Amino acid sequence: MELSPQARLQLRRFRSLKRGFGSFLALLFLSLLALLAEVLVSNRALLVRYDGRLYWPSYGAIHPGHDFGLNYPYETDYRALRAQFATAHQGNWVLMPIIPFGPNENCYPGQTFTPRAPDLTLRHYLGTDQINRDILARLLYGFRNSLLFSAGFIVLVYLIGVVVGCAMGYFGGWLDLGMQRIIEIWSLLPFLLVVIIVRSALPTGTSFGLGLLLLVVVLFAWTGMTYYTRSATYREKARDYVAAAQVLGAGPARVLFHHILPNILSILVTFLPFTAAAAIASLTALDYLGFGLPPPMPSWGELLRQGTGNLDAPWIVASAFCALSLVLILITFIGEAIREAFDPKKFMVYR
Repeated sequence: MELSPQARLQLRRFRSLKRGFGSFLALLFLSLLALLAEVLVSNRALLVRYDGRLYWPSYGAIHPGHDFGLNYPYETDYRALRAQFATAHQGNWVLMPIIPFGPNENCYPGQTFTPRAPDLTLRHYLGTDQINRDILARLLYGFRNSLLFSAGFIVLVYLIGVVVGCAMGYFGGWLDLGMQRIIEIWSLLPFLLVVIIVRSALPTGTSFGLGLLLLVVVLFAWTGMTYYTRSATYREKARDYVAAAQVLGAGPARVLFHHILPNILSILVTFLPFTAAAAIASLTALDYLGFGLPPPMPSWGELLRQGTGNLDAPWIVASAFCALSLVLILITFIGEAIREAFDPKKFMVYR
């Protein structure tokens, strides 16, 4: 699909804003690292060569110890297997990730649960938490959970907010007034209280996972996008091109989605980074309060809660705080650049 001249101008303007475009590239790089976390951080091997065959444990099936000549039926300890192959000198080898620890793995089995400081020789580059799990592993996998949550959050909030807002702004009348009253009443419901009620109402053993948490948060977050879309649609409805489309016989759906929506798209795009930042901040806050992702899923809020409870281990709270601050700052810089690049006043003048 070929971009319009205005879209090309906006993208060129965005690339010229060095701070915003550089932040976009940095966030894209971090996102790729998080999505490919198993390649960098995992207690599963990337590649195993045994008796002339190659195995790919990271993205493949679980291999019990029997598959590699060991005398146990549960999943292979690849770090021990690598040490065994190195001493046997039989041509077998194991390729491990840079950080050979899983996000939920007890790195010191049989030892006391206590935070351990960063140790480069043991590859605990940011240390361990209060139950001996590698902090860098939990940060990276927690970032991936935040990315998945924010992606789903953006899709659902925009889907509900744009559809409802366009209908309110275009049709007006009783639909507009009725929806405004409903939104006002809905906005008065205490968000945190509803999360607590939903969490407590779940049957014992039910996983309050990422999907259910996402639905609960979206139920209270779509109203803001509705107001922005309603205002933009109400303004565009008065333009001459809308009247021309109606005279030519275009129905409401065609006018909304083929004429009005493309013209308010630049306004909606500017809210994307800030919506993502709100999603990440909301998930972190809920995890910090204990009403977010179920344990042992990695999350930044859970690390912050651990860090504030173990101030004698400052590497825990420092790691989570720096990671959260870095991501939110990058998203803010991207949002500022998008807002400036997609400003309609720079490329058009209404007459």
